[in-house]
Amino acid sequence: MMESHARVLSVLRSVTGKAEADPGEDESLFSSGILDSFALADFVSGLEEEFGVTVPDSDLSARKFDTLRKVDAYIAAKQG
Repeated sequence: MMESHARVLSVLRSVTGKAEADPGEDESLFSSGILDSFALADFVSGLEEEFGVTVPDSDLSARKFDTLRKVDAYIAAKQG
């Protein structure tokens, strides 16, 4: 889980250009200003590439990708 967490954080930093971003596991990526609705699509594309998963358009919501914990759980579920 820790390895995937580091990879998610790497994708987040790469996509947002915020190399210093270090949100807590349960900190809202949107409320904190790290992500916005425009960056969400890029973030999800980066996650798809990094983890070899496909995220359907129906899952593209801030609610599903609001915290690192939620992203980690989503990726884990997608990877089976």
